[in-house]
Amino acid sequence: MANLSQAQNSPQDYLSPHNAARAAVGVGAVTWSTKLQGFAQSYANQRINDCKLQHSGGPYGENIFWGSAGADWKAADAVNAWVGEKKDYDYGSNTCAAGKVCGHYTQVVWRASTSIGCARVVCNNNLGVFITCNYEPRGNIIGQKPY
Repeated sequence: MANLSQAQNSPQDYLSPHNAARAAVGVGAVTWSTKLQGFAQSYANQRINDCKLQHSGGPYGENIFWGSAGADWKAADAVNAWVGEKKDYDYGSNTCAAGKVCGHYTQVVWRASTSIGCARVVCNNNLGVFITCNYEPRGNIIGQKPY
């Protein structure tokens, strides 16, 4: 029997919500990169003892997610949280609403980003779940619109 948690955290479980959000704004699909997956897994492994919501500082675009202990946070939960920022993004001014964050959303739909790789770890000491996705080429270039 397949591990249910693993079955809901496959590459397709990350790709589907990414590509649905991209299609909604007329942007082409992203594909899975084992190179980016390896980078994401390596970084997620570094966060396993603290589950700190901290960026890697790596060469790729990056979205990170933390979910509290006690819930089986899945790939779709992370991507849906990022895509949920769409309501706070104003395309006309290319800005987020006052006091809001929307850069995770703009990275998801960044037209020039064509590949992703993601990873998930359950952190030690009941600290929760850490999920990260990396993007190539990186998005959120200052002065450019995502699509």
